[in-house]
Amino acid sequence: MRPTLSRIGEYLAAEPVRISAGLRLPLIALIGVLVWIWEVDHWLPGLYAVILGLYAIAAVVWLVAVLRGPVPRWADWASTGIDLLVILTLCLVSGGATAALLPVFFLLPISVAFQDRPLMTAAIGTLTATGYLAVWIFYSKHDDRMGLPNMVYTHFGFLVWLAVAITVLCFVLVRRQQNVQALQEVRRQLVSEAMQSDERHNQEVAEGLHDGPLQTLLAARLQLDEVRERTPGPELDAVYAALEDTATALRSTVTELHPQVLAQLGLTPAVRELLRQFESRSRVEVRADLEEVGKPDAQQLLYRAARELLTNIGKHAQATTVSVRLGRIGNRVVLTVADDGIGFDTAVVAQYVADGHIGLGSLLARFDAMGGSMLVDSAVGGGTRVTVTSPPERAESCRELGVPPARGGP
Repeated sequence: MRPTLSRIGEYLAAEPVRISAGLRLPLIALIGVLVWIWEVDHWLPGLYAVILGLYAIAAVVWLVAVLRGPVPRWADWASTGIDLLVILTLCLVSGGATAALLPVFFLLPISVAFQDRPLMTAAIGTLTATGYLAVWIFYSKHDDRMGLPNMVYTHFGFLVWLAVAITVLCFVLVRRQQNVQALQEVRRQLVSEAMQSDERHNQEVAEGLHDGPLQTLLAARLQLDEVRERTPGPELDAVYAALEDTATALRSTVTELHPQVLAQLGLTPAVRELLRQFESRSRVEVRADLEEVGKPDAQQLLYRAARELLTNIGKHAQATTVSVRLGRIGNRVVLTVADDGIGFDTAVVAQYVADGHIGLGSLLARFDAMGGSMLVDSAVGGGTRVTVTSPPERAESCRELGVPPARGGP
């Protein structure tokens, strides 16, 4: 199941930084191995070892930092700039290290391409090639025996070609990412429109049932009640009881199709009424912690999720206690429904959908399409906890409720 997090966008935005941080450690190990193979032992070998050691420690600390939480956007290019500075410094303090560090010059621009920023990729690639050539020129000016081999120009040409290649590749990846995001937005809009159409249809059906069959049924019950007063009898009592049950069931159907409390008062009162009805018709104890969340954009979807989850608990869970929490985390609404029932294997949800049991699977698909998420945590014999996170609220809705608006994702 997909995890439900209030900062999904921030996590994905930091993913390229995590990849670069992970690639940096093998790069440092490669430097150490190459220098050991080439036996670099002249100029300033002690300072070289100190710089490489500090570089390795800083890389480990940086990797831990990016894995533990989001980092500032400027940190990705700043860390890459430090990489380039350290490599050039190692070249300057080790007379023969240029040949040993040559593969690093080729690998460094590749790690930058993961950051999905073509201009920065081009800049770092160009600086890497220029830095390599500058180091060799520095050597040739200070050591007449070394000179400037023709192979240096070949390597410089390869580095320039690599900078161009990874820049183009990064540009293509960014364009594809933008296309995917556009398709996801179109998908979200289509799902939203389909849900709105579904709700309008449910409202029309509910109003039709309320104004037509239900009113006719209530009028018939009233007439039958008058007949019972004049001519009492068990058969009329049985008919009256049947009409009463039918009217109750019809009212329940009308409420499920279009809950008035949701439209008029908002999500929190609607969920509270849903829990009251669930507790009255079942033997399950309900523990509720409901914050006032107003009328969020996805209130219909969240209400449907609460109703579907409670229905599943009543039918299948064999639970004695249900805990329901509703509140806000940033610009999202989070609903958590937990029970102490028999639980189930979450791997069979996909099979339920294939078999035509689309209740839970439909909710998962809808939340995914709308930019929200649903986490199902369950085990056989261990109860079930479902955490539903709404899509980010629109900017105008956030201003009305006094919560921060949604940040732009990747």
